[in-house]
Amino acid sequence: MNDAVSIATAVREGKVSALEVTKAALAQIVARDHQLNCFTAITIETALVDATRIDREIAQGNNPGSLAGVPFAVKNLFDIAGLTTLAGSKINAENPAASQDATAVAKLKQAGAVLVGALNMDEYAYGFVTENSHYGATHNPHDLQRVAGGSSGGSAAAVAAGLVPLTLGSDTNGSIRVPAALCGVFGFKPTYGRLSRAGVALFSSSFDHIGTFARSVQDIATVFDVLQGKDDRDPICTKRPPELILPQLNQDISAIRIALAKPAVGIADDYFTKSAEPEALAAAQKVADALNIIEYVTIPEAHRARAAAFVITASEGANLHLDKLRSRPQDFDIATRDRFLAGALIPSSWYLQAQRFRRWYCDRIREVFQNVDVILAPTTPISAPLIGQQTMILDGEEILVRPHLGLFTQPLSFIGLPVLSVPIQRQNALPLGVQLIAAPYNEALILRIAAVLEVKGIVSAAVV
Repeated sequence: MNDAVSIATAVREGKVSALEVTKAALAQIVARDHQLNCFTAITIETALVDATRIDREIAQGNNPGSLAGVPFAVKNLFDIAGLTTLAGSKINAENPAASQDATAVAKLKQAGAVLVGALNMDEYAYGFVTENSHYGATHNPHDLQRVAGGSSGGSAAAVAAGLVPLTLGSDTNGSIRVPAALCGVFGFKPTYGRLSRAGVALFSSSFDHIGTFARSVQDIATVFDVLQGKDDRDPICTKRPPELILPQLNQDISAIRIALAKPAVGIADDYFTKSAEPEALAAAQKVADALNIIEYVTIPEAHRARAAAFVITASEGANLHLDKLRSRPQDFDIATRDRFLAGALIPSSWYLQAQRFRRWYCDRIREVFQNVDVILAPTTPISAPLIGQQTMILDGEEILVRPHLGLFTQPLSFIGLPVLSVPIQRQNALPLGVQLIAAPYNEALILRIAAVLEVKGIVSAAVV
């Protein structure tokens, strides 16, 4: 029972108790996390109490929910009642404990899931590697010498290692999709504002999404259905009524127009095919071939979208932490501090111009989606680099690892598109990811395609 839905079914049917499942998960975490460094806190006492309550409900003939007895953990920027929300920082460790759970945490608990802990991340979610100077690096379960990706590295690695079947993370410029690809699991970023961020420490408010890591498409869809719904605690959370995905998951996909992000003949803009290792491009082509896709689409001005994303996130992030940058610069992770300081120096005219470009770019992408429903593209340009690796060679050029891991994810976060990174397992090689991208609020199309790929055996999330 590696996936959440199977665990919940077994618990509801009395084949195994929630308490047994929870104790097994906690034992796995205690036994293995000293190597992986996924967790910053393990909530043993409350997990056992919650599991006992779920078993009692089942014994009384009640249905505790679609995720009954499923262990889960969350990136440590989600509020957990009774714990201090670290957001990967030393400074936040001095804050009082959260008085209530984040909305997403509360909804999963209401569906019967059992929270077992909080997960490591890049400081203030500013990074793609989860090499945290305060709490240590999270190691990739496929190769302990390599990064798990970030900033939700602990979330991805915990699922890939089989410590828990599902986790929550956040995505600003790719912080769900990058670690999902490098760790070989499913990583889902819904449309901006589709899920509530209430009780979540933000990095860049106009970019931040929350989302899910799991080992099956059905698990992703199940959690998405649980988390949907308006929330007055989050002013940007949509008022749209929930659209349940599970009932649609096995619908035919033949009418969905799918294209590979690749320039047509005579088009010079090759953003999603340049500056990537051949195997990353081959992974995307493998998915396209499995779906019999022969259509190509060009996503225009992606390089400018990425540049504008850098400007906006750096500016918004720096503004959020300006007081502490002035009074306690020595207490930041050096890499985070220096980027925030650079963001604080960005002229306001640059920020305004980036936002103007953002509106223009949104219109251009809307035009693209008039002719196609879903776009395929690599998630990362390379597989997981080594921990501490500073540079890599792409297209014959030596470039920095950290910013370029988000090369293919940033232009999509920029305008809040829903994206699922699906895992491509490779024999005797590290996993890679492929992004399934749709227009806003078309999550169902993405997950239906992913379900077909999963059945075909093209995408899968192996436990290591």
